[in-house]
Order: sequence, then structure tokens, then C-alpha cells
Amino acid sequence: MRDMTPPSVPAWRAPDVELLRELLDRGERQSSARLGGEKDFLIVTGMSGAGRTTTTNVLEDMGWYVVENLPSQLVPSLVDLAEGLREEGREIPPIAAACDMRGAAMMGDLGQAMAEIRERGWTPWLLFLEASDAELVRRFEAVRRPHPLQGSGRLLDGIQAERERLGPLRAAADVVIDSSGLTVHQLSARVSDLVRPLENIPRISAMSFGFKYGIPLDADIVLDLRFLPNPYWVPELRAHNGTEKPVSDFVLSQEGAREFVRSALSMLGTMIEGYRRERRRYVTLAIGCTGGKHRSVAVTEELARALAEAGLNVEHSHRDLGRE
Repeated sequence: MRDMTPPSVPAWRAPDVELLRELLDRGERQSSARLGGEKDFLIVTGMSGAGRTTTTNVLEDMGWYVVENLPSQLVPSLVDLAEGLREEGREIPPIAAACDMRGAAMMGDLGQAMAEIRERGWTPWLLFLEASDAELVRRFEAVRRPHPLQGSGRLLDGIQAERERLGPLRAAADVVIDSSGLTVHQLSARVSDLVRPLENIPRISAMSFGFKYGIPLDADIVLDLRFLPNPYWVPELRAHNGTEKPVSDFVLSQEGAREFVRSALSMLGTMIEGYRRERRRYVTLAIGCTGGKHRSVAVTEELARALAEAGLNVEHSHRDLGRE
């Protein structure tokens, strides 16, 4: 009978951890110059139907505090509230407000509001969304709604009236996005490119599981460890699990185990960069073995440790541990 006692496992530091760190550092450098500082205040406005709701949804998904349909006169009050909360030691996310600026008086109030918050040491930014007349007509007809300024006239009359009213505001905008021809995902990407994300790297959830209980439904990536010898067949290890050192040492000392972990880290480094480009915020990594007690648990622990060492936001769990 061959000796099943695992050799001692030497201290190991995957070179791919350094690769992951490099990716993190690159992302921080790329995002450092974008909008989203502690005292940036973003005002989102523009043509009706040009994508204001999509824009505010993207900002909320990126961790911003967004106020919908805020009257411009209340912008300084919102800044005062944020200042007060920060003085109390509370952490306040970047702030944005979506404002309807069709009225001439509202535009005058907005100018005054921006001047007031600038005096308080804040930096106001104005994002204007627009689209071509043909695109706006198509969008309004698709949802079968009249334009807010249409009145008894045609849809195009309302669009042209709004464009004329908002002309000075568009000219004063810091950023103009023309959403003509853009899909929702493309517009979301344009908005994401403007602002500094609070988390530039997707959050990774690493989960061990047992194939005999089924593959997790929410898994984005599934890895199979059933090619490794099963500690279940080692009497002194059967009652233990992969969180315990004897089992972990046994699993990680098997032929191909370390190579598997290194390959997984290398793959994740490439995928993380792609997920960043695609604005993916969450990734679920599922690592499976037969029962979800030994091999998958040990390797999930090892991967989570290496990913955390690289500076990634990673959490890990063991779905089927204790189920046998």
C-alpha cells in the first residue's frame, strides 16, 4: 500500500498574485483623474428621452447617492446636509442630482446654486444628455408617450421647443453625451468612463460545492477538482474537512494541485481585466468536488487567501460543508 501521508507543504507565493496586484494598481491610476471626488457634485440634465434615467441608474450602481428631480434651488441645501454628516464622522458617497431644466427660471436658479456650492469649496459638474430629433421621436413613439412640451402640437414640436430652451444650458455643460444610436449598455459604459468608481475591481465570491448536490445556479465560473485524489478514502482524514490543515496539506500536495491553483489565478487575472472593461461588479467562482467537503473546500480557502493577498475584494463560503 502506498504511503498516503502528505509531505509538508512549503510556503508558496504565486507569481500571479503580483500580476493581480499590478492590475489593481493600473485600475487605480486610470480612475484617479475621473469625476467622483469627495467634493464633486454632479448635476445630470438634458433632453427628455435622452437617457437621464439610465445615467442615474449607472451612478447608483457605482455607489453614488443620487437625488431624482431635485429642484435646483435645493442643491445648496443638499451640500449643507452632506457637510454636516461628514462633520459627524459619517462616510458620504459622491453626490449627483437629476434636474429638470425646461423652465427658464429653473436655469437661472441652477446658475445661482452652482455658484453657491462653489463658494462652499465644492466643484459642480454639469452633465448634459442629448439625442437627435429622429432618435427622440423613435423613443417617444416606442413608449407611446407624449413629449412634456408637446401640448396640442406634434411630437417633433415639443422636442424642438425643448431643444431651443435648453440651448444655453447645453453650451455651459462640462460634459455632453449624445446618446443617438447608443444601446442602454453603451450609454452605461460612456457614463462609467466619466466617473471614478468606488470599487474599480469586481467583487469575487468564491464558493466550494459538491457536484452530487448540483452546480450553484448563480455561478459565473465553475472549476472541477475531481481529478485530485479524494481524502475521503484516507481513513484518518475522512471525518475532517478542507478547512483543517491535515486535509489542506494533503490536497495541495497532490500532483497537479499547485499547478491548478496557479492556472486559476492566471485565468482570473485575465478575466478580471475583461470584467473591468465590461463593468461587471460581481463574479461568483464555484469550485466543486464530489461532496463539497475536502478538495473543493481546501482549494477555495487557498484561492481566497491568494486573491485577498493581491488586494482583491473577495469573500468565500462552503455551500455543502456539513451536509453529508
